[in-house]
Amino acid sequence: MLRSRLSLVAVVLSLASPSLLSAQDPDAAYVDEIRRLQADGRVQEALRLLEVDDALTMADLRELTEIPAPPFMETERGLRFLEMLRELGVDSAWVDTEGNVLGLRRGTGDGPVVALTGHLDTVFPEGTDVSIREAGDTLYAPGVADDTRGLATVLAVLRVMNEADVRTGGDVLFVGTVGEEGLGDLRGVKHLFRDGGPRIDAFLSVDGTSDTRVTHQALGSYRYRVTFQGPGGHSWGAFGLANPAHAMGRAIRAFDEAAAPFTAAEEARTSYNVGVIGGGTSVNSVPFEAWMEIDMRSESPASLDRIDAILMDAIETGLDEENEARVRGEALTVVVDRIGTRPSGEIPAEDALVQRAVAATLSLGLDPSLGRSSTDSNIPISLGIPAVTLGGGGVAGSSHSLDEWFLNHEGPRGIQRVLLIVLAQAGLAPVG
Repeated sequence: MLRSRLSLVAVVLSLASPSLLSAQDPDAAYVDEIRRLQADGRVQEALRLLEVDDALTMADLRELTEIPAPPFMETERGLRFLEMLRELGVDSAWVDTEGNVLGLRRGTGDGPVVALTGHLDTVFPEGTDVSIREAGDTLYAPGVADDTRGLATVLAVLRVMNEADVRTGGDVLFVGTVGEEGLGDLRGVKHLFRDGGPRIDAFLSVDGTSDTRVTHQALGSYRYRVTFQGPGGHSWGAFGLANPAHAMGRAIRAFDEAAAPFTAAEEARTSYNVGVIGGGTSVNSVPFEAWMEIDMRSESPASLDRIDAILMDAIETGLDEENEARVRGEALTVVVDRIGTRPSGEIPAEDALVQRAVAATLSLGLDPSLGRSSTDSNIPISLGIPAVTLGGGGVAGSSHSLDEWFLNHEGPRGIQRVLLIVLAQAGLAPVG
């Protein structure tokens, strides 16, 4: 059963992650740095404790999973996460004005400030049953892996650093962010990096479960809600009025006809999707409005801007064609709202943080892979701040579905990798 599930996950990843790249051999200096960390008695104890304390990590995972955290409603889970940080021990802990939860563990002052984060929110709406169901050794619950595993990893790293008395040169911020998913539009991490936010010199996001992937490239996206509006009326008595639903349909057709050849020819991988549509009041009414939500993504900021222009032209085409086709009544109007902006970019593979992540992965006998995704790390990456997204160990599947599952297979190993990278980046303080 376990072997078949793991094999299925490997197949899914190979199909769903074409952007993963083979990791380059890290510079020998970073390999030696990780080896020195692993030879330190305090670090050895912390690594051991991650295995000994795995039941505590799983208890945190279970508790946080069963606290609902719908989009824009992360407060209850965030307050419990705040309590957990204080119970484990930090120098200070607080909730910022956006709802992010932060715990500061001070270093000796001789090193960069490193943020270790997981996101508090899930994609599931208010009222979703988030109770954990168990089938053998597998946990099923909405959000159990994405990203409650990340939050449990953040807590586990803090726990063993305290238990093993591992001190760092730089400060470490342990953070639960809000608004990572969907229309949250990375609002939590955007707030962290606004003027007046805490100093952050390096950023590690824990999202999902992989213990081999190192995401150092940000996948940019634009998201829109486009609403066509008109007077509306009876489908028989008002026939001939311009129809917002028809205008939307014309716009979708025009967009698809132009965007499909563009994405096929573009060197940078680029995608588009009309994901949600709505409007109207009844089958026998000309709707007074029709709306759609569109997601466009690209590895290249320039390509993203080009497909954005294609969308704007298609919206105008749909509006103009429907208005020209009407036989009476007022012309339609359209409202275009950008509801999401995620910048793209990348941290070079030669950067110290990426090199440390690769070296730490290799030190655990794993084969690292470098890749691109859309995560909290998009924001610091776009600002040129060293950032990577890592997994928290274990195996998971059916993300963003009610059947999301987590299997604690070699779970501590992923957290050990995260710990090594944090310590390498923040710097291990001398004994005494």
